[in-house]
Amino acid sequence: MRCVAAVWGLALTVLPGVVFAADPAALPDLTGHWVGLVGLGLFVLAYALVIAEESTHLRKSKPVVVAAGLMWTLLAVELARRGQSDALTAAVRHVFLEYAELLLFLLVAMTYVNALEERRVFDALRSKLVRSGFGYRALFWLTGILAFFLSPVADNMTTALVMCAVVLAVGRDQPRFTTLSCINIVVAANAGGAFSPFGDITTLMVWQKGVVPFADFFHLFLPAVATFVIPALLMHPALPSGAPNARGAAVVMLPGALGIAALFGVTIAITVTFHSALHLPPVIGMMSGLGLLQLYSYTLRSHYRRDPTRTEWNFDVFERISRLEWDTLLFFYGVMMCVGALGLLGYLSLTSHLLYDQLGPTSANIAIGVLSAIFDNIPLMFAVLTMNPDMGLGQWLLITLTTGIGGSLLSIGSAAGVALMGQARGIYTFSAHLRWSWAVVAGYAAGILVHLWLNADLF
Repeated sequence: MRCVAAVWGLALTVLPGVVFAADPAALPDLTGHWVGLVGLGLFVLAYALVIAEESTHLRKSKPVVVAAGLMWTLLAVELARRGQSDALTAAVRHVFLEYAELLLFLLVAMTYVNALEERRVFDALRSKLVRSGFGYRALFWLTGILAFFLSPVADNMTTALVMCAVVLAVGRDQPRFTTLSCINIVVAANAGGAFSPFGDITTLMVWQKGVVPFADFFHLFLPAVATFVIPALLMHPALPSGAPNARGAAVVMLPGALGIAALFGVTIAITVTFHSALHLPPVIGMMSGLGLLQLYSYTLRSHYRRDPTRTEWNFDVFERISRLEWDTLLFFYGVMMCVGALGLLGYLSLTSHLLYDQLGPTSANIAIGVLSAIFDNIPLMFAVLTMNPDMGLGQWLLITLTTGIGGSLLSIGSAAGVALMGQARGIYTFSAHLRWSWAVVAGYAAGILVHLWLNADLF
């Protein structure tokens, strides 16, 4: 039975991982117990339904939320039988607190991005690029560079969709340009998000956990640049020459667009200051920024209330909140609660031993990055943070880098890639990306080597 548990524990390194679990010394090891095996089976079944979402049309949050409830019920019954209900209560409250902080942080960030989109900021940027008159090769680099520098602030999926809209508009007659540009955008967006706490949910989790201070994330800037530039250079010779015809009318941003962008910058500054100087959780700063956006929303709507014909001033922050991707946010809840239960069962300590004690941290962190091309990087990072292996700053930066950029190895490895496959359907495909995966692998390896060399004193 212990061998079976070890195999399942290793499987957790390639399936979404966990959040906090109670002190393993205070709770029984249930990895070989029927409760542990049934709980693990429920999780595997739920995640299989998540993978099959496109064919079943069952939204991904539903199976994991149900599985979470069943798994914690099993745990509650077993630990009550053993007289350890208090330990269960403490563990589930901690898991839920971790999720609540992440939920509120993402709610604010997504609301700001959604508001900028509604005020047509991204439409105006796309229009300007389409009408720029740049050649195909210049647009390839320009959209990649913009994706690299936008994704540390906006999420990588939104950034990728905006840049993809540009290449689709100008590359109608050049499918090769469109395909290569989409690959470049996915790589750039994922690489850009790796060196900023606001660039990806995985970097956000690392920052919130306190294992990497805010300023130290920027040690990953040059490794991220290498990850983006190397594949771009390798793809550059295959790009068509010439220039597309500039087309389309200019898009004007709606009133308040620049004000909202400025408030977003202020919110980020407040969040960093609150966390670094006052030692408050980052979510406190973000929620304060949401309050500022609410006040600004009231100011904008005052113009509309005075004259209802001026619909361009009709901005409602609560409408922006209602349009968030709630299925994704509830999916995070289900995954965190599911695998939080698995951690309480004892599977994470087993997995930590198999990975970090047997392979070593460098090999383990690189391998987890590769796995993130197949499985979602967010729960994988949860698993590492919960296992909390004994690593220095350099290794924590390495796992942050690899889980951030590993999703670029395949088109299905990141939200940006999946979104672009839908937007550029039939042009940017799994096989099209796979044909250039060797170039992306070269960038992945280059980023790791630059980090190991440049930040050697951090290991």
